[in-house]
Amino acid sequence: MHEADTILAGGRIITVDAAFSIADSIAIADGRVLAVGTRAEIDAHRGPATVVHDLAGRAVLPGLIDGHAHMDREGLKAIFPSLGRVRCIADIQARIADLARAARPGEWIVTMPIGDPPYYFDMPALLAEQRWPTRQELDAAAPDNPVYIRSIWGFWRHTLPLVSCANSLALARAGITRETVSPIDTLQIVRDDAGEPTGVFLEGEMQPIAELTFFRNAPGFTRAHRAAALPESQRLYHAYGTTSVFEEHGAATELLRAYKDARREGTLTMRTSLVFSPNWRLLAGADPAAVLEAWGGWLGEPALGDDMLKMSGLFVDLDSTLANQLRGSAAPYTGWAGFNYETALPRETLLQVLRACVANDIRAVAIWPNMLDLFEEIDRETPLAGRRWVIGHISVLSPRDIERIVRMGLVVTSHTNRYVEKEGHLLMQRLPPERHDEIVPLRTLIEAGVHVSLGTDNVPVTLFAPIWHSIARRSRYVGEPVAAGQGLSREQAIRAATIDGAYLTFDEHRKGSLEPGKLADVAVLDADPLTVAENKIRDIRAVMTMVGGRVVYAGEEWTAAESG
Repeated sequence: MHEADTILAGGRIITVDAAFSIADSIAIADGRVLAVGTRAEIDAHRGPATVVHDLAGRAVLPGLIDGHAHMDREGLKAIFPSLGRVRCIADIQARIADLARAARPGEWIVTMPIGDPPYYFDMPALLAEQRWPTRQELDAAAPDNPVYIRSIWGFWRHTLPLVSCANSLALARAGITRETVSPIDTLQIVRDDAGEPTGVFLEGEMQPIAELTFFRNAPGFTRAHRAAALPESQRLYHAYGTTSVFEEHGAATELLRAYKDARREGTLTMRTSLVFSPNWRLLAGADPAAVLEAWGGWLGEPALGDDMLKMSGLFVDLDSTLANQLRGSAAPYTGWAGFNYETALPRETLLQVLRACVANDIRAVAIWPNMLDLFEEIDRETPLAGRRWVIGHISVLSPRDIERIVRMGLVVTSHTNRYVEKEGHLLMQRLPPERHDEIVPLRTLIEAGVHVSLGTDNVPVTLFAPIWHSIARRSRYVGEPVAAGQGLSREQAIRAATIDGAYLTFDEHRKGSLEPGKLADVAVLDADPLTVAENKIRDIRAVMTMVGGRVVYAGEEWTAAESG
C-alpha cells in the first residue's frame, strides 16, 4: 500500500467526479491525489511520516479555477499609496500633504483613486462637497510636487465616468494648458468659467486614456513592481480556494515576463494558463497572418509549458478604435491592463489570422460576441469542433448564438460580476421580458452540453461571488433576480468553477476534481457550499489551500489547529 504524505480526514470531500460523490477523507502523495474514501480506507495509506489533519467536518473542494482572473492586478493595488477613506476634500488634502512631506521637491506623487476599494462606488457623492478636488486645492496640499490622482480601472465599478485629478505642476509636466484639445471626445478636460483646466479629467470609457497619454511620464508600474505584486496577488486568490487561473484577455510581454520570472524563481504558486496578447500596431504594414505563421508556432496546442505555467492560445479582436490606438501609444507599457490595447484587426485581416490559427493549431480566444460570426465563417471552411476555441465575457446570447456555440464546440467563460450583479438590471430594461432568459444564459448553455467556466475578472477576487451569482442571479440594484430561470444548481455552479475550468485549458484529466491520480489541488472551506444559506455562499473563504499537495495558504483557523 502506497504511503501518503498528507491525509485530510473527517470532512466532506466534494470530489466533483462524474457522480459528484462525497467522501470523508483524502490521501495525498507526491503532489497527487492518492485515494479518496472513508476514514478507514484512507487510514490504510497512513505511514510513519504521514501528516494527518482532522477536518472537523469541514467541506473540501477541488481547487477552484478562475476562467478570467486578471490575478496580477490585485497585488498592484498596493504599489501606489491609497488616499484612504476620505469623506471631504480636506481629507484628500491631508493625505496628499502627508505624502508630500515624505517626498523630495519636484518628485511625483501618484496615488490610487478617490473612493473606497475594491469598487470605488458612489464618488464624489460620498464627499461632503459632492465634487472632485481642483488643481488649486491639490496645490495647497503639495505646492512643490506634481500630483496625479489616478482614475479607477473602470471594470472595478462598471459605471462611468472615470475621474482623475492633477495639480498645477502635474498639468505643466503634461503640457496641458487652456489651449490643449482632448484627443478624443470621450476624454474631457474640465475647465473653469475662465476656460482654464481645473485639473479634473472625466472619461467615458472603462479603460483610462488620460494616464496613458497626458500623464504617461508620471510613475507607472515597473518590472520590479509586477514581480513584487504577483506573490501577494496569488495569496489573495488562494485565500478563497483558487488554485488555477486562465488569463483569457491575453498577456502582454511585460506580464508574461513577470510570470516567467516567478516560475524561474520558484515563487509561482498559482497554476497559470496565459493567452498571448499581440501588439499588431508594431507590424508596420506586415501581414499579421504571415507573421503568425512565421513566429507564432509556439502558441500551438498542445500548450507550451507545464502544469504551473503554460501558453494556451491567441487573443483575437475585431476592429480597432481610436481609444485603443491612444492607449496603445504607451506600448510596451500597459498600466493596469497587463494586455496590449492594439489587439484588434479589420475583418478580412482577422479572418486571415484565424485561418493561420487553424493551420498552426493555435486556438483563438475572444471575449466579445461579434467574434461569433467570424468563428462561424472559419468553421464553414474547417470545423472547429474539438479545438476548444473560446468565447468569453458572455452577456446576452440568443438561441441561434447558443446553437452556433454548440456546433463549433466552443468553450464559454462567464462574467457574472458584471452582467448579473452590476449590469443585469440594465440588460433586463433593454430586452423585452420574453427575452430575459438570454441574459447570461448559463443553464441553457450547460443543458445544451457546453462547458462553461466561471471567471471573476478580478472584481472581486473570490470565485464564490460568481458561484453565488450563477445560483441566485442577484443584482445589487434591483430586488428581483436577473433571468431567474437561468440560475444553476449548486452542483452545476461548483462544476463550472472546477472541472469545467480544467476543460477550458485541456486539463480535465489532470485537475478539476479530487480523484486518484489527479493533481492534489485542494481547498478546505469555512462553510459547505452545498448546505450553507444561499446568501452566504458568496462569503465562503478558504481555511487552507493546497497546490500539488503543498500548502499555499493557511488561515488563522488552520494555523491555530495545527499548533494545537
